[in-house]
Amino acid sequence: MIKIADVASAAKVSPSTVSRALTKPDLVARETRERVLQAAQQLGYQPNKLARGLRKQKSHLLGLIVGDILAPFHATLAKGVQDAAEKHGYMVFLFNSDEQPEKEARYLQELQSHLPEGLLIVPTAKTRQHLRSLYNVRDLPIIELDRTSGTPGVHAVLAENVLGAREAVEHLIQLGHRRIGLVAGEPIITTAQERLEGYRQALEQAGIPFDERLIVNGYHKEEGGYAAAMELLRRPPSERPTALFVGNSEMAAGTVQAIRDLGLCIPDQISLVSFDDTRWAQLMEPALTVVAQPAYEIGFLACETLVSLLQQKKQVQSHTLRLKTRLLIRQSTARPYGGS
Repeated sequence: MIKIADVASAAKVSPSTVSRALTKPDLVARETRERVLQAAQQLGYQPNKLARGLRKQKSHLLGLIVGDILAPFHATLAKGVQDAAEKHGYMVFLFNSDEQPEKEARYLQELQSHLPEGLLIVPTAKTRQHLRSLYNVRDLPIIELDRTSGTPGVHAVLAENVLGAREAVEHLIQLGHRRIGLVAGEPIITTAQERLEGYRQALEQAGIPFDERLIVNGYHKEEGGYAAAMELLRRPPSERPTALFVGNSEMAAGTVQAIRDLGLCIPDQISLVSFDDTRWAQLMEPALTVVAQPAYEIGFLACETLVSLLQQKKQVQSHTLRLKTRLLIRQSTARPYGGS
């Protein structure tokens, strides 16, 4: 590797002169500067950006931890973060917690060694205690995406979960459904809490009693969605839901498989709505009615917010930004079987 001392020797100047010629050329005489640049070009010298950044206490690195990189929502969110980071000259270290707090803790410790300037994170159930033990949010700006951990001083960019869920359930109620099952996420996660609240509000507004027996947790995973849907749909016809609202696309994939394994027909025998839009949701037969949330925009705006905090170079009071969702009505919802 060509070092700055090699360039200095070739140009017959000191290493400090080479450094000034490359970083502050206005402080070096033109003839000397040209001689340094010519020597650097001939030797193929590439400045070590990381080392230079660390000397200035700037690594130009951002950390990003998502919950499940295989999930379309998290992949799209990460793309938004990366595009915004690249726009401002930052690199992104991406980690996948796989919704496991133990992995999240390990990745946060690993990330520390790279001295990131900021952190973007989709929280797990234990993010608050992890951040409290590892980071001082006064020194490291942190943006939470999709969910919140309740960590003081942390900013967040989220979707309008309560409103989106309420609109989805209202749609089913307007079609005539009264036994509406909910395949929910992990109870401690704020998205699951907020979507449950939207479900509850829609029922209350319609005068439909809230029945906890119609709620089963799928824990954000496809296999969890499958098990939850099986539990709800294997009940006797008089107790079985006529419609299901599913908390995310991964659980929705498992729910669709469960419905097919039970030999039920969508939407003739069971109506289905999911939070999250995906390509498979649009292309399945029948196409899935969904609450679409702006995953790319959440990631992009979260990173823009983080960069803005870094540029301000001062403590800013934490705030939460919420983006609107859209109910996209397709072919997976209809009036209840038999009109009941």
